[in-house]
Amino acid sequence: MGNITVGGTGKTPHTEYLIRLLQADYQVAVLSRGYKRRSKGFVLAQPDTPVTQIGDEPYQMKQKYPAIHMAVDRNRCHGIQQLCAESVHPRTEVIILDDAFQHRYVKPGLNILLVDYHRLLCEDALLPAGRLREPESGKSRAHLVIVTKCPADITPMQLRVLSKQMDLYPYQQLYFTTLTYGQLRPLFADSPGRPLNQLPPDQHILLVTGIASPDRIVQELKQYTSHVDSLAFSDHHDFSEKDLALIGERFHQLPTSKRMIVTTEKDAVRLAAHPHLDAALKPYIHVLPVEITFLQDQQEQFNSIITDYVSKNSRNSRIP
Repeated sequence: MGNITVGGTGKTPHTEYLIRLLQADYQVAVLSRGYKRRSKGFVLAQPDTPVTQIGDEPYQMKQKYPAIHMAVDRNRCHGIQQLCAESVHPRTEVIILDDAFQHRYVKPGLNILLVDYHRLLCEDALLPAGRLREPESGKSRAHLVIVTKCPADITPMQLRVLSKQMDLYPYQQLYFTTLTYGQLRPLFADSPGRPLNQLPPDQHILLVTGIASPDRIVQELKQYTSHVDSLAFSDHHDFSEKDLALIGERFHQLPTSKRMIVTTEKDAVRLAAHPHLDAALKPYIHVLPVEITFLQDQQEQFNSIITDYVSKNSRNSRIP
């Protein structure tokens, strides 16, 4: 699973979709690079492994799906060997390689390429002029191509135009997904979630993000309240004490009656573990989860391709 551009294409929610699809029938392992972690080499996450040792996205997935083998290793070949070792129990049956489309040392069984709807490959350019990390022709390695972050109300005619623009080979399958946001849940309290449509129009939100593309979340929240103040940091941002002070300062500028802090699942794992997070802010911090939804009734076909492949290669399955 991966892309050929810099910036977010929705790798984590798509990886989590594969986990949910397979984990009931197979022992799933996810292998990631572990971007910005403070460890080296191969690390197999345990229930008490801190976010600093494996990175925010792997930590997020391990917390949400504790039964999986969550591992990080910059050397993907070495990581695969470790996950397939007899010492790993239960025995790994499926390996999902997170963000490994450009990792040429591994020959995958299925290669899934993600393309952002808002930045199609045909409209992009190579770095530094654009965001492509390799020529558009690199998409030929993909077995499945998913155009991500599509508008939920996209029309069949628009999808046909998209299909033409993607210009895929006959052996490639094209899918379209959109992001679906779940209920807001308190980060530091075990209480029921709150649907976005229950937000009052006068709710004031400080949106704190350290992701590649926060605009989609801003648009989602503004469907329910116009009072959204976005405080955006760089992707995988390591929050400093000064950053947390800024968050507190911006939050206290909001009206006291109806105010809250909203953040992403990825950012929440870094905020929750931060020693300098002001305890007075904790009751106000809420997490907005995100999942993917297939468009045009494509979900069943996509699921069948994945599960058929895994069932035929159950002893040594690797889904990239």
